[in-house]
Amino acid sequence: MAVASAAARGALLRWAGPAVAVLVWEAAARAHDSVFFPPPGRIARHAYDLWFSGPVSHAFLTTEAVDNVLPSLGRMAAGFALAAVAGIALGMALGRSRRAYALCDPVLQFARAVPPPALVPVFVVVFDFGTPMQLASIVFSAVWPVLINTAEGARNTEPLRLDVAAVLRLNAAERLWLLFLPSALPRIFAGLRLALSLSLILMVFSELLPGTADGIGFTLTDAQSRSDLLTVWAALLLLGALGHLLNTGLLMVERRLTGRGREGTP
Repeated sequence: MAVASAAARGALLRWAGPAVAVLVWEAAARAHDSVFFPPPGRIARHAYDLWFSGPVSHAFLTTEAVDNVLPSLGRMAAGFALAAVAGIALGMALGRSRRAYALCDPVLQFARAVPPPALVPVFVVVFDFGTPMQLASIVFSAVWPVLINTAEGARNTEPLRLDVAAVLRLNAAERLWLLFLPSALPRIFAGLRLALSLSLILMVFSELLPGTADGIGFTLTDAQSRSDLLTVWAALLLLGALGHLLNTGLLMVERRLTGRGREGTP
């Protein structure tokens, strides 16, 4: 009972701030009646009509959602998955070898510091406009936090455990599965959460570029060209909701695998 009460208080405190902010915004928007800042209630109704008022047979998704929201989610999921697999694999390989890590660390730090939008001209030349270029932008941005966090987590494996593994004569695969991976798991999820946010950001950015024919970013630019500010705000609301839901889902997976939740991890 005490645990449930504490959880309820925590949820109330967590949502009190956003609820007050929305109420203040609603009151101020209705008082000033500005076309640039519509009330949140009107934005939410427009988002529902635009994307989630479809038939039951289509999971309530409208044609607009199928044509623009689902392609964006597909690109983001593919880019995030590729970055996660590559980052964990390379991070484990580097984290297990001090020499390899020392040799590659300057290159990793340099590559991580390059803003992904600055490489868009290179990606356009190599892949041309379209899905391959968008995936390359997402993967390049999202792979570094996963790779570096995984390598750091593997390097921080306790020496005592390594000594025990040597005594037990564990082979390389057993050491990877029983020692390095469990030790690095919290850092891996820290990198994955950063990578997830970057994947969402780069997904939208890549869809703002010329040559894009669908996606949430395309919806933003199209609405801006038509001065449809209500759709612009609805797209921003959708992106915020997607980011929160995806981060919450990843936190749930982290808690299940690591046995703890780390709400303060960025």
